[in-house]
Amino acid sequence: MNGYDSNAKSPGGLLEGRVAMITGASSGIGAAAAHLFAAEGAAVVLMARRAERLEQIAQAVTLGGGRALAAPGDVTDTEDVRRVVATAEETFGRLDVAFNNAGWGTAGTKLHQTEDAEFDKVMAVNVGGVWNCLRHQIPAMLRAGTGAVVNTASTAGVRATRAGAPYIAAKHAVIGLTKAAAAQYGEHGIRVNSLVVGCTRTDLLQETAQEQPHPHEGFTARQILKRMADPREVAHAALWLAGPHASFVTGTAMAVDGGRTAV
Repeated sequence: MNGYDSNAKSPGGLLEGRVAMITGASSGIGAAAAHLFAAEGAAVVLMARRAERLEQIAQAVTLGGGRALAAPGDVTDTEDVRRVVATAEETFGRLDVAFNNAGWGTAGTKLHQTEDAEFDKVMAVNVGGVWNCLRHQIPAMLRAGTGAVVNTASTAGVRATRAGAPYIAAKHAVIGLTKAAAAQYGEHGIRVNSLVVGCTRTDLLQETAQEQPHPHEGFTARQILKRMADPREVAHAALWLAGPHASFVTGTAMAVDGGRTAV
């Protein structure tokens, strides 16, 4: 697509010797990040609810010469997250990097017509999931003496989009949690940033599009780049924030949105 091979192994990669936990890793951006982070030298600990699919991703990474461990779990369950972080430390000795990418949302329903159950689920996955991850990942990074966290937010985290109101509120909260954690742990050598992600070809977007009367129509209309992102493009942005080239970057909400928030 853009002339690069995201799975090509880099000698002395950007994450060489690091241990990275990736949530939402069974498909889309998370799966792309699993391959990319491993190709850049990280041992990747992959978390998602779909155990069979997660194991397939881990096996593919391993067959490609990387180090990967499938650790199924639900980010809304704090004990699941605690267990996965502990598994990372027990298996690989430490946790240096976290890409908190799991998310869920809907679109097309007016606020007053949104059921409480939908609101609760969106908040539980997007806000509660990031909260649970930060609460367990940061202590591990304090033990390691360094760390880099990347949280997946959205253009819905900085403005009202076509997404449902709960999702917009949740992604605003993700950016707020990111800034709070960055402020509190920077002095300990831990950087925390977020990605303001635009329209990306993921399972979630496909599901959301089907809820619209005209699927995909208008999703990229307000972007400068009139196309959807490939998951690998977002994964590369996460890699940069997690790696040494972003050593002076923390507390930021970095747009990876085809110019959606620029105009």
